[in-house]
Amino acid sequence: MGRRITVEELETRSPAEIQIVDIRKEEDYKRGAVKGAIHISAEQLEEGNFTGLDKEKEICVYCHVGDTSREAVELLEKAGFCAFDLEGGYRSYLRYHLTRVTASEEQRKERTEKIEKSLIKRFRKSIWSQFTKALHDYEMIQDGDKIAVCISGGKDSMLLAKLFQELYRHGKRNFELEFLCMNPGYNTENWNIIQENAKLLDIPLTVFETDIFDSVAEVEKNPCYLCARMRRGYLYSKAKELGCNKIALGHHFDDVIETILMGMLYSGKVETMMPKLHSQNFEGMELIRPLYLIKEEDIKAWRDSNGLQFIQCACRFTENCTSCGGAKGSKREEMKELVARFRETSEFIDKNIFNSVHNVNLNTIVGYKKDGVYHNFLEEYENKR
Repeated sequence: MGRRITVEELETRSPAEIQIVDIRKEEDYKRGAVKGAIHISAEQLEEGNFTGLDKEKEICVYCHVGDTSREAVELLEKAGFCAFDLEGGYRSYLRYHLTRVTASEEQRKERTEKIEKSLIKRFRKSIWSQFTKALHDYEMIQDGDKIAVCISGGKDSMLLAKLFQELYRHGKRNFELEFLCMNPGYNTENWNIIQENAKLLDIPLTVFETDIFDSVAEVEKNPCYLCARMRRGYLYSKAKELGCNKIALGHHFDDVIETILMGMLYSGKVETMMPKLHSQNFEGMELIRPLYLIKEEDIKAWRDSNGLQFIQCACRFTENCTSCGGAKGSKREEMKELVARFRETSEFIDKNIFNSVHNVNLNTIVGYKKDGVYHNFLEEYENKR
């Protein structure tokens, strides 16, 4: 095994003597990287493409968690470079800087206030107003509600928590909040990062643990689907135990239109992700989606403008993916790429997809299903002669 360096050691080194190389996928590099790092993919190094590397400097290579980078170091050493990898990879870098940010209580409070103000000022139109509009238009909150804001640790759920917190602090306090965070079996590093982010954002977590990851570890067919269903069930159960009548999830505008497209293209039906739902298995419980009108690009802008770093995919079985938005090759990822192409074509297409399930004209629909019963236009065709 080649030489390794810790994040603490790396922080003491000068750019004049060391070159930092990020070998993750380019989209991950763009979402967040070690300060001063350049991007050269692992595939490029395997092909012998060392463009951009300086043999006069030491080379520090990192990947997500420190596994792939070891192989890259071997390739570089064989090519005559003085190379070593970053212990723990990018995840260790995240953890180190989150700890430093929250080390001083005074500095933490100052940064937290800045993040909070950004929601009301800089992102008032794109985020705050869309949040309150969704709550109003879809009647998501009623007097006396106790809402469990479910936090996975990603950008969406963390933003949702801050929005609800600001609403409670400065709006009409006709409801109660519980910030619910489940640990389904995260590794220690990911779990620590989630908690450090909550501390930075001043979100008081109510934590509980389950063994979901162990339960789905041996499942070969659709383990992610099973995991998601189990997590939803545990969240409902814990929320009800705490006296909540609603759970709030962080699905956003892009999730909605991607679901519409997946239904049409892969299932041959028109359906969407609803803004709120009554639970079929937990009597008296309801699910709400307050980020329903907020675009993912605006959530990312809020995250990046505040220098926040979240672990988006903390699953123990895909932990090389520390900042992804969906598994590569999945239908969800295909839809993300399709929507991105649509947006390059027109600024109205995404909104039109969204509006299509709000403006359904039953007079021009061949068939539809309601409460499990299928209806066909022929049922009333003769009566309309």
